[in-house]
Amino acid sequence: MKTYTVKEENTLKKFTDDVCAQASFAFRTLLKGRNIRVNGERVNRDMTLKKGDEVQYFLTPAQAKKSAFSVIYEDENVVAIDKESGVNSEAVFSALCEAHATYFIHRLDRNTEGVMIFAKTAAAEEELLSCFRDKRTEKVYHAVVFGQMEKRHSVEEAYLVKDGETATVHISREPRGEKIVTEYEVLKEREGFSLLKVVLHTGKTHQIRAHLACLGHPVLGDEKYGDSEKNRRFHCRRQRLLSKSLTIFPVGSLQYLSGKSFVSPKNLTIPTENA
Repeated sequence: MKTYTVKEENTLKKFTDDVCAQASFAFRTLLKGRNIRVNGERVNRDMTLKKGDEVQYFLTPAQAKKSAFSVIYEDENVVAIDKESGVNSEAVFSALCEAHATYFIHRLDRNTEGVMIFAKTAAAEEELLSCFRDKRTEKVYHAVVFGQMEKRHSVEEAYLVKDGETATVHISREPRGEKIVTEYEVLKEREGFSLLKVVLHTGKTHQIRAHLACLGHPVLGDEKYGDSEKNRRFHCRRQRLLSKSLTIFPVGSLQYLSGKSFVSPKNLTIPTENA
């Protein structure tokens, strides 16, 4: 059993997604079996939670063991992890906080997998936030996209505008919104797909997914900016996007980590027609 206290008004589904990845994976099953309790009462549907409510999840051993992330580096100041697809970054943060004090530094989209870093002290938080703010990081992604790229390597510039109503972004070559710079290199091509190495020179919301879609090469499995019909054809419901590595260049007490790369052990593969 896992027990959590609600800190602010929320829905049960969103609260579960943000605090307990294992319960999030099995949310519908838990509701069907009435294995979630809110303030001691069994519930079988999503509902509004209020600040101070107590939520309990009664997980089977198999459900509790399902991995949400793995630690790839840890010392007294920082912890770097490899996140699974389908997991909210907030749920990783929640799990890490159960072990020790943790500070949130950056996010990955729910269905993007790969490397994230968290701070374990207030001083480390300040230095890591400074790294991201001052662009003293190098973020490398791998992505499987539809089609063959026009160039083997390119640095693409565009402009990004957020749409708060639809929770999407729009990409344009016209100078409006925030300027974005996305670099890609083709690693492999096969059967109408390309495996790309993508380097972010700016880190904006949904930048990789939206920018590649704007270039005519949406990420496989991307339901927001991609091709839903083709995604279904290849049985892919989550974007094939991997935060492959993160290199940081901190100063001060974290200078010993300057130039260190945290690398995901995962590798993306190009699907086949029979996948």
